[in-house]
Amino acid sequence: MNDVLLAFLLTLFAGLATGVGSVLAFFAKTTNTKFLSFALGLSAGVMIYVSMVEIFFKAKDALTASLGETEGYWFTIIGFFAGMLFIGLIDKFIPNHSNPHEVKKVEDMEKPGAALNDPALMKMGMFTALALAIHNFPEGIATFVSTLQDPTIGIAIAVAVAIHNIPEGIAVSVPIYYATGDRKKAFKLSFLSGLAEPIGALVAILILMPFLSDILFGIIFSMVAGIMVFISLDELLPAAKRYDEAHLSIYGVMTGMAIMAVSLVLMA
Repeated sequence: MNDVLLAFLLTLFAGLATGVGSVLAFFAKTTNTKFLSFALGLSAGVMIYVSMVEIFFKAKDALTASLGETEGYWFTIIGFFAGMLFIGLIDKFIPNHSNPHEVKKVEDMEKPGAALNDPALMKMGMFTALALAIHNFPEGIATFVSTLQDPTIGIAIAVAVAIHNIPEGIAVSVPIYYATGDRKKAFKLSFLSGLAEPIGALVAILILMPFLSDILFGIIFSMVAGIMVFISLDELLPAAKRYDEAHLSIYGVMTGMAIMAVSLVLMA
């Protein structure tokens, strides 16, 4: 039960980071683009390293032990690319105008000529929050299952997810505030969209845990690796480069990988 509680709390922590982004949007005067670029790069570095070096091979070990060397390896590869396909399809069906990964800045909160009480803009803001919630749901499952298997990996993923949820919180708050002029409503919807991650953890507890065998764990873990790599390459790195110069985001990637590598050795 302690392991389950830790896994759930880490998933909750990662989800609530959208609220942090929303608060920053309200209280910061300008966006610290250099910090966000480096932080998003660091988050991508952590995710890529832990996925390719640890999670993928833990999945492979579990599946080959149950299914044999060749069949287990094939299932690992299939699960990895199935995870990529799954999160890619989610992004595919999110409309571009409400994609929470489009870069928004806190300066946008103060743009002159904001159209207040505009139902069309409010609808767009609501779709942005909904898109983020849909996207966060599988991330919640991934964070929970990873922590349950290995707390060291789970903590790293939770921190990486939390970092990339901060600009997503800004992305939800800006259009809703722009549409309504209501900071409380913008914060509330941003905060609620982040709760999709602990809801994903609850689904994992109620549905997946009773059936969690070595084979199911291996398949889920291989999919988690694919999801994390896809998020890093498709969302985090492009966003990091849009916020600031490309080199700073790459320095963040290298730092994230180095931190993850040292952490795994020290915690082994």
